Amino acid sequence: MGKALMVQGTGSSVGKSLLVAGLIRAAYKRGVRVAPFKPQNMSNNAAITIDGGEAGRAQAFQAFAAGLELHSDMNPILLKPESTQGSQIILQGKKYKSLKAREYFSHKAKFLKIALQSFKNLTNQYELIIVEGAGSAAEVNLRKNDIANMGFATATNIPVIMIGDIDRGGVIAQLVGTKEVITQEDESLIKGFLINKFKGDQTLFDDGMKFIENKTGWKGFGILPFFEKANLFPAEDSQDLKGNYGTGPFKVTILKLPRIANFDDFDPLKLDTRLSVKIIEPNQVISPDTNLIILPGTKSTIADLEFLRSQNWDIDIMGHVRRGGFVLGICGGYQMLGKEIIDDEGFDGKASRSKGLNLLNVTTKMGKEKNLGKKRFVSFINQNMINGYEIHLGQTIGLDCEKPFAKTGDKLDGAISKNGKVMGTYIHGLFSEDNFRLVTGVKGFAAEEHFNLFLEKHGIEYMQDTNMYSKVDHWLGDLRIQVKFPNLRACDETNWAVKTHKSHGSGVGELYKDDVFDLLALFIGFEMDEEISKYFPKAVTNDWLFVPMEDLERHHEHKSYLKRVPKIPKDKYLVNDLDFLKSKIRNN
Repeated sequence: MGKALMVQGTGSSVGKSLLVAGLIRAAYKRGVRVAPFKPQNMSNNAAITIDGGEAGRAQAFQAFAAGLELHSDMNPILLKPESTQGSQIILQGKKYKSLKAREYFSHKAKFLKIALQSFKNLTNQYELIIVEGAGSAAEVNLRKNDIANMGFATATNIPVIMIGDIDRGGVIAQLVGTKEVITQEDESLIKGFLINKFKGDQTLFDDGMKFIENKTGWKGFGILPFFEKANLFPAEDSQDLKGNYGTGPFKVTILKLPRIANFDDFDPLKLDTRLSVKIIEPNQVISPDTNLIILPGTKSTIADLEFLRSQNWDIDIMGHVRRGGFVLGICGGYQMLGKEIIDDEGFDGKASRSKGLNLLNVTTKMGKEKNLGKKRFVSFINQNMINGYEIHLGQTIGLDCEKPFAKTGDKLDGAISKNGKVMGTYIHGLFSEDNFRLVTGVKGFAAEEHFNLFLEKHGIEYMQDTNMYSKVDHWLGDLRIQVKFPNLRACDETNWAVKTHKSHGSGVGELYKDDVFDLLALFIGFEMDEEISKYFPKAVTNDWLFVPMEDLERHHEHKSYLKRVPKIPKDKYLVNDLDFLKSKIRNN
């Protein structure tokens, strides 16, 4: 039977999750078989478990720290808020039912038994269990039938460390006040306290530590410094999703919906220096200079779609689309992009039907069963593999599904509009793939980034225009180059079927004239594994095609305009040694 230690806090966001992860990692590196446990979590940021269920994202991170795969026993009770007064209840990884707050409290005795069973399962497997509490241990109004904090601690008779957050102020009152309001029985399990998020000279708080020790009788275990990179770790609370990130040329806007779910999808975007990411909150407008708008996943699609409209974001999105901008919907966001969402039986909230944004020719019908699972997808955007997961209600069908976003096994996922600017997918975690991150509807930008790397690798000086409406992407001296990201799916034994359109300005529809650039650079290279090659056997990797203006196809009526790139003979424009490109630079 393994031992256990519980970490509780004086409030939410005092740093419990990260501290538990750190303690787990320390034990793991010392050779201890350790596992995380949180009896009750409330978060719409869920992760897929190894046993085919779902649990809190924080526990997934803690399991990673322990060198383990996440299991539903590590978070047996997960509350996923659907409204201000109700949540969907996940028990040991599986959907139970939706309950209002008062209904939930009447079920707590039953849920405690489930939590204790999962805890027992873990103690039978591991030497040490680090347990994380939830919210504040001092919420005496919730103490009856409590399963998240002292109620669980007393039921299992495990020692508790109390955490106070000095960064928010009032940490002395937090800790002393907690001692004063809890029962003597509960207080007897608290063995000491830690001060978290301290900035500056810690010796200045020596008297504070002594005061807390004298008032509480608890041992002061120390002071933890403020950790600047804590924001890089997955957050449980959507309140932590805010602000602007990065100063890169490509601008991404994410809509912060009231019931936003799995928002850790966007952590890789916030860290990518090539991007500027802005989280749009209520009462803010979507900037007209954004390149990509992302509609995130949500726990209540129809309710959040109504909220989106109440903010007039639908008007902003329509204007963005008319200007040729990109839109990506993930999970619930994908459902919003369609023609209609049908939920006649109220699986996603109250029974209702709602008109979608009508940017994709698809319709979603909500169902009882939840689609769950980790999967590997083949992207139809850049032929890369995506390691992601599904976690959603509903099935989406329609004409735009005939142009899918990705494929796993025999199953197609998502949809892409006819012009390629609006996309939807059920895949979470897709932005974690480095090669994929810049091609989700922004293939032209991705190609330009790869072209920059190509030129820099070979020591070629260049100038770049980052304006999305520019007719020319790069200048190599006087040589004008337009960079494109072609579609390779139709290539045959002798030709590249590079079906790239010849309109400029990110889809504004205006064909190129034959005098706006000198050379077309076509990126055709991505790393592919054996699984991808099953779908794209004739694609190649890590090469460029450089096609002179004079070899491009003209419009059949307007000869001064370019129509499209024709099929390109493989033996003519494949560039490996740069001789062709360098000769064009010299000649210009």
